Amino acid sequence: MPGPMFAGSLTALLTPFKDGHLDEPALQKFVQWQIDQGTKGVIPCGTTGESPTLSHEEDMRVTSLTVEVAAGKVPVIAGTGSNSTEEAISLSRHAKEAGADAILVVAPYYNKPTQEGLYQHFKAIHDAVDLPLVLYNIPGRSIVDISVATMARLAALPNIVGVKDATGDLKRPAETRLAIGPDFCQLTGEDPMVMPFLGAGGHGCISVTSNVAPKLCAELHEAWGKGDLETARQINDRLYPLHHALFAESSPGPVKYAASLLGLCQNELRLPLVTIEPKTEKLVYSAMVHAGLIN
Repeated sequence: MPGPMFAGSLTALLTPFKDGHLDEPALQKFVQWQIDQGTKGVIPCGTTGESPTLSHEEDMRVTSLTVEVAAGKVPVIAGTGSNSTEEAISLSRHAKEAGADAILVVAPYYNKPTQEGLYQHFKAIHDAVDLPLVLYNIPGRSIVDISVATMARLAALPNIVGVKDATGDLKRPAETRLAIGPDFCQLTGEDPMVMPFLGAGGHGCISVTSNVAPKLCAELHEAWGKGDLETARQINDRLYPLHHALFAESSPGPVKYAASLLGLCQNELRLPLVTIEPKTEKLVYSAMVHAGLIN
């Protein structure tokens, strides 16, 4: 691979709802706003997009609507993971048909597969769908951890191009780089760890915060890429309280509230998630003010 396929600030898109249904106009307007603000890629149907609560038809519709707006201006990395390999293959095939540029596939949750099971799961999806595949390693939600050795084994497959790393382990970027090489795309899924992750050899971030601060997130990565560390630090200082506030309760509850403050969507989630408590609203509001996103 001639360098990592994806880099910079990419957004794990929230999914707007209105009266219990997909808010399609809000979604498409939101994707366009992300592009206009400098986001380098968009990821529909991930954790932030409440994918576990979407029907298969809704999931596919969100991906199609996102591709329609992106229209080649930025890559669309469709979330297509499942704890069922066949279901993940089905969603991945639809992403291919819809025109997505790549797929993001989470480690199977609840099943607790072995490392061999993880390898066979991702290999089956890889073999069934001709799209670049980004592994999504998030042990805190899936319970299983894709080891560096398993990742290296998977990276030998031609279409497995990178990882979204949400382990919170800052040894991983260096370990992965040494095991696989510098072209294997490493994207953190932990907003507060962006700068140390980049410093350890990472390439970018699949961000929750960029749902509401896309321009600032993009500018941080641009400054880092130019070697302007002071500007990157200044932006990071503005965003840091927001990174934490957006996980004060189960995501995407806080970011949905933050987005509603900006008029981007309704403050509406699907059960079993509920809107955040008043004390968390105050925390998020204060962090938004600190970041300069609202007065």
